[in-house]
Amino acid sequence: MKASKQVSLRRIAALVAGLSMFGPFAIDAVFPAFPQIGAQMGADKLAMQQVISVYLLTYALMSLVHGALSDALGRKRVIIGGLVVFILASIGCALSRDMGSLLLFRGLQGLSAGVGYIIGRAVIRDLYDGDDAQRLMSQVSMIFSIAPAIAPIIGGWLLGWSHWQGIFWFLVAFSTLLLVVTCLWLPETHPPQARLSLRPARLAQDYWSIAVNPRFLRLALAGSLGFGGLFLYIASAPAFILDLLHLNEQQFAWLFIPTIGGMALGAYASGRAAGRIAGTRAVRIGYAFMAVAAVYNIAYNALAPQMSVPWAVLALTLNSFGVALIFPILSLAILDMYPRQRGTASSMQAFSTLVTNAVIAGVLSPLLSRSGLGLAIGAALFALGSGLMWKWERISQRAQRNTPAA
Repeated sequence: MKASKQVSLRRIAALVAGLSMFGPFAIDAVFPAFPQIGAQMGADKLAMQQVISVYLLTYALMSLVHGALSDALGRKRVIIGGLVVFILASIGCALSRDMGSLLLFRGLQGLSAGVGYIIGRAVIRDLYDGDDAQRLMSQVSMIFSIAPAIAPIIGGWLLGWSHWQGIFWFLVAFSTLLLVVTCLWLPETHPPQARLSLRPARLAQDYWSIAVNPRFLRLALAGSLGFGGLFLYIASAPAFILDLLHLNEQQFAWLFIPTIGGMALGAYASGRAAGRIAGTRAVRIGYAFMAVAAVYNIAYNALAPQMSVPWAVLALTLNSFGVALIFPILSLAILDMYPRQRGTASSMQAFSTLVTNAVIAGVLSPLLSRSGLGLAIGAALFALGSGLMWKWERISQRAQRNTPAA
């Protein structure tokens, strides 16, 4: 029985990790192809940035719906539907011959891309409790976080072997594989008797009750702002690699391998800490790493006469390690607040992260990526904001425990 449970855990971990990966992976796998696409379609840098912004906008808007649909229709059915739409949209991107068509199909990609990550987290909490849930959530958070980091590396390799369309054909193949494995491996974890209705009035009430819950807002902002510091560098990858570090399209790994390494180590540490170290202590350790990273990054960029690797990317390893420690614990805390509405709660958390990322990609990245110091200060402010939200949460919880019951 124990061996069977371990096999099931490994299968679910692999599948949910893959499902969590394809949405964020598609965000910036096309980064290395920006010059080629722009030249072919006559688009400048500002227009090319919309390839990311349109995707993130539709991703964020639809993320509000995925979880509620899975609460009403079942997890597996909604994931399969989302994968089918994503496959068709990726084919449309690969066949696009003008900027309007490409942006249209990128929008359709974004509409479907969130099903894996959002519903996958609800699947984890449906199946597992306690330490098992934290370990699995740590692995999924790692994959979700590193997917945008490895995407430009793989995109650069694909660009070296083919034209920019090859990146989208790769997405077609990957999501098709996920579709097949989902049909074969994923059990339905949300039985009919536990499902909720799709009545608009009830859904609106559920969304509103979560959105105005002060504790949800604190935890969701702590997570989205914490990841925002990393995403600022991910969204600024072309400027950071090509303009600031003066590297070429095949050298995006200099930005992303340190991020991947930090995320992998942080997720491993979070999984190992489950059952050994209290979650609040693990979060404090995570923020300590993020603080050290922020101080080093600002000092380096303020004092170094010229940015160079590896010193310009060292802070990313420390920061990503800290983010990987805190994110699973914050996510589980949110899901545990709403045991009957885990899909909806997961949607709302994802929405807060995606809105933050859309603002970063569309507004902050173009402004801050003109200098290394600008990026360093921006990342530090995100870490500070996340830490303040967590501090507020801890103060509120202590006050609640110390308040006598009526």
